[in-house]
Amino acid sequence: MRKPFIAGNWKMNTTAESSVALVNALKAAVKDVTTVDIAVVPPFVYLAAVAKAAAGSNIAVGAQDVYFEGNGAFTGEISCDMLKDVGCKYVIIGHSERRHVIGEKDDLINKKVLAALKAGLKPILCVGELLAEREAGKTAAVVTEQTTRCLAGVAADQLLNVTIAYEPVWAIGTGRNATPDQAQEVHVMIRKLVAKLYSQELADKLRIQYGGSAKPANAAELIGQKDVDGLLVGGASLKADDFAEMIKAAQ
Repeated sequence: MRKPFIAGNWKMNTTAESSVALVNALKAAVKDVTTVDIAVVPPFVYLAAVAKAAAGSNIAVGAQDVYFEGNGAFTGEISCDMLKDVGCKYVIIGHSERRHVIGEKDDLINKKVLAALKAGLKPILCVGELLAEREAGKTAAVVTEQTTRCLAGVAADQLLNVTIAYEPVWAIGTGRNATPDQAQEVHVMIRKLVAKLYSQELADKLRIQYGGSAKPANAAELIGQKDVDGLLVGGASLKADDFAEMIKAAQ
């Protein structure tokens, strides 16, 4: 049985004050939840403060990105050890906004995944297709290529430290979302691919989240799908009550 995992990606939002207030409100709202893994993913500059506020609770902290080098002349980048030093457990890698706004490619994303695993961080690896790719019937090809390339070199004994997040790019921040059946279809495809790349046993244990305009109104139906093991939540995670409702739906 895969334990549901709900993560809130705050993206480039909040302030020092509001980030701590948000995690404190969430702590109070979900303090009795024991059957769901929960994470919040604030901007880099608020990680330490949010991790301090979340310490001792059932809420873990993640980062929105990481660089694959350990240290050196990489202006503006953040290393795995830096993230661990401020209390991070998870790190989102390959989010569609990193791919399609910043321009990251699969080879770079793969390096980040390998570096995170080596450092003891748990990657949330994002994959997903553009609207034009879905309309052209290329969803399976795109998601298969991204998943295969980004998991290259990940050993079998490392795989279960990875969460894959399927996020159809056309459904992120647009108000549109994949139907539960569409999400389930792609999650099944990813699980079959992982079975082919690794083993059926590992594929059955691997958690696959859905991300893409998930909100309280559709959370229960999405999570109710057999192969949807949680949600990577964007805007709805910025409201403690809404995010808590989604977490409780996963129970």
